[in-house]
Amino acid sequence: MERKGLLPGLLILWAIFFLPPHASADIYAYRDSYGVIHFTNVPPDSRYKLFLKSYTPRGDAGSGDIEDIIKEASRAHGLPINLLRAVIRAESNFDPKAVSPKGAMGLMQLMPGTARDLYVRDPFSPKENIMAGAKYLRTLLERFNWDLRLALAAYNAGPERVETSKGIPNIPETVEFVQRVLKFYMADR
Repeated sequence: MERKGLLPGLLILWAIFFLPPHASADIYAYRDSYGVIHFTNVPPDSRYKLFLKSYTPRGDAGSGDIEDIIKEASRAHGLPINLLRAVIRAESNFDPKAVSPKGAMGLMQLMPGTARDLYVRDPFSPKENIMAGAKYLRTLLERFNWDLRLALAAYNAGPERVETSKGIPNIPETVEFVQRVLKFYMADR
């Protein structure tokens, strides 16, 4: 390995083995005109680009809270706990700060218009997001006569597209989403 590639590799290994498991900070880097790589967690200017994205391990203190919220949403909206878990896993993989390229936000990936319609003030709040997402899913199940596949397709592509296509729209992302949620749902039963 040439010398220029050695430092980033060593930095990653150091972070993996020596940072406490609950530490989280994005790392930014830039290479100067001499070839020296500079790292920081607070980029002072636009030369720095994201080098390593932080994450929160699944075993953090907040994971129990999310499970409690899922149970509460399940009771409030009459939905199986495992179904809500499956949707969250497929949508955000339990990342409350997830944002999709299309702008969907939070654990259940609420689109801005849907969040507004459901009176969500903070789509990144696990409680608001899960409660609103569960309510929306319940509404879709009722709209599509409790056909889970159609409700999931509507959750992903929008109810109008499901109604127009008279089934699951032929959108690869939607077809894959329905299959993924059903797989997670069946595995968790």
